[in-house]
Amino acid sequence: MARRGARDESEFRSRPSKRGSRPRTKLRPSHEDAVTAMVTGVDRGRYTLLVPDGETPDDGRGAQVADGEGSGAVPSSSGTTVLAMKARELVRTRVVVGDQVDVVGDVTGEDGTLARIVRIAERSSVLRRTADDDDPYERIVVANADRLVIVTALADPPPRTGMIDRCVVAAYDAGMDVLLCLTKADLASPDELRGLYEPLGVQVVVTRAARDGGETAPARGRAEERLPLDPASVEEVRGLLRGRISVLVGHSGVGKSTLINALVPTAGRATGGVNDVTGRGRHTSTSAVALALPTGPDADGADVDHDGWVIDTPGVRSFGLAHVEVGHLLHAFDDLDEAASECPRGCTHQADAPDCALDDWVVAASDDETRATRALRLASFRRLLASRTGTVPREG
Repeated sequence: MARRGARDESEFRSRPSKRGSRPRTKLRPSHEDAVTAMVTGVDRGRYTLLVPDGETPDDGRGAQVADGEGSGAVPSSSGTTVLAMKARELVRTRVVVGDQVDVVGDVTGEDGTLARIVRIAERSSVLRRTADDDDPYERIVVANADRLVIVTALADPPPRTGMIDRCVVAAYDAGMDVLLCLTKADLASPDELRGLYEPLGVQVVVTRAARDGGETAPARGRAEERLPLDPASVEEVRGLLRGRISVLVGHSGVGKSTLINALVPTAGRATGGVNDVTGRGRHTSTSAVALALPTGPDADGADVDHDGWVIDTPGVRSFGLAHVEVGHLLHAFDDLDEAASECPRGCTHQADAPDCALDDWVVAASDDETRATRALRLASFRRLLASRTGTVPREG
């Protein structure tokens, strides 16, 4: 006879799981009714998407077979703006501006509606950075951009070549080409920076402030007092961005938001000046946003067509390169990469590296002009390499 108060195993009752008793399944819906959209903004777990006009449910393979994927096609700027959240299965996956995604649910874009992102297309490029060179955590800046526009002021605040070098390295590692946009050319000459970066294959464009009537403005000391940008220089930048997905990066105060507002008059990006004490810019852009690039205004001043995208990003204080492998940087320079194939194993390619074939490549040039060009290109590459490896003090 059992003791009073004693229980045997037949009386045991298991307590239901808080998540329910139904067994979980690894099967997920195919979401054959999903439509493809572009992520144009991210804000605290909510994603602003653009669903192109005429977008219809796909064939069941999702965003990976979206029209133009892999062909270099620029996403359409005409469509419906939709607010969405991530599906549960994507909770650990980062969705960033520029991503092409599959979305289900209410895609009407009406107030109070919320769609759901269920898939992310394979990215054609990913621009990354780390907080510093010892930080193992990579931060994705944008996806699917094909051009990095480094916006740098020639003065107020002064240019910081260390920062430019690091951005160039990150762009080449991501497989993007680079445009260096030098602002405030009414305050200082762009010639020195042109000489530093054009040998690396970096295209350079210059903007400046202007008086009414298009005359170049005189030098001004404070960003708050500066005049609007010279329309001709703005149109030169616009021409270089047409048909591309371009991401703009730069320190705060260099005129990035001012340039965005000139390129996209409806953008309304906040602008600010330079701190008188620190000489650094004040943060005005707080999140990345993709903006359709208008081809130009009509007779009434309204933009009638778009060709390309510009992605504005918050101003950065540093651009860590812990994620970049030195070998990837060399691959961005076809001529140097070919010459380096003759280097001994383990060659660092730095100026003090013994028997580096890159030095022989310079000496072997057929004439003095070619030799000078090669020497300048090699010196520029080694400057980038030093910036990546931290072998010299950096400015930015």
